[in-house]
Amino acid sequence: MDTAKMTPAALRLLMRKGELARPTAGMAEGFVQANLAIVPKALAYDFLLFAQRNPKPCPVLDVTDLGSAEPKLMAPGADLRYDAPKYRIYKAGELVDEVVNLERYWRDDLIAFLLGCSFTFETALLKAGVPVRHIEAGCNVPMYITSVACRPAGQFHGNMVVSMRPVPHDKVVRAVQVTSRFPAVHGAPVHIGDPAAIGIRDLDRPEFGDPVAIKPGEVPVFWACGVTPQAVAMTTKPEIMITHAPGHMFLCDIRDEDLASF
Repeated sequence: MDTAKMTPAALRLLMRKGELARPTAGMAEGFVQANLAIVPKALAYDFLLFAQRNPKPCPVLDVTDLGSAEPKLMAPGADLRYDAPKYRIYKAGELVDEVVNLERYWRDDLIAFLLGCSFTFETALLKAGVPVRHIEAGCNVPMYITSVACRPAGQFHGNMVVSMRPVPHDKVVRAVQVTSRFPAVHGAPVHIGDPAAIGIRDLDRPEFGDPVAIKPGEVPVFWACGVTPQAVAMTTKPEIMITHAPGHMFLCDIRDEDLASF
């Protein structure tokens, strides 16, 4: 099954059946992928304000109506309760469950946010000759909680999460140019080089995802990551926050080039 060539709708159907519960990097080539954060109505304004104040890690693509699981802008007719490969349930800051659908947890007072995901610009990176190591290795992208504080909003505060891709020295500028075209899915890197400068102690021990090899002549390049709300949930301990499992993204019907700024 060549998931790179399949449509988002076809892949979502497999996810809805519980037949495709794995990281989505490289799937539905050319289409937008999105992070997911779901909170009760009582917290939704604060979360929206948090995302607005932190557009690099939390660029908002879509917001559902109260109690609705349909992302009307990014995938009309889809159902966020079933159509991502895997979900996480945080209660009072603790990860209490990881599930393939939200039947047990969905409530009428929930509002869902789709946030931009850097998997979206990986097709453009590959076309530009920039390697994407986690796709090569068939694993999840490594993600790290940094020492970079997000701007707080209401109840929500915490540090930024970043994803990392090793890039050859001579392709770093090209990687910056390519990803700068996609501000709605994190855009240009937030850091290049020394991981300690942003509080990362060990690249071989990501908080989320899998470690990847950095080959001689490569530089670690870091992009803001939509897993940031999960780190924020662990810090601020809301009553409940539902998210995608890191790397297990929601596949949208919008093409990546539709989000390019130039």
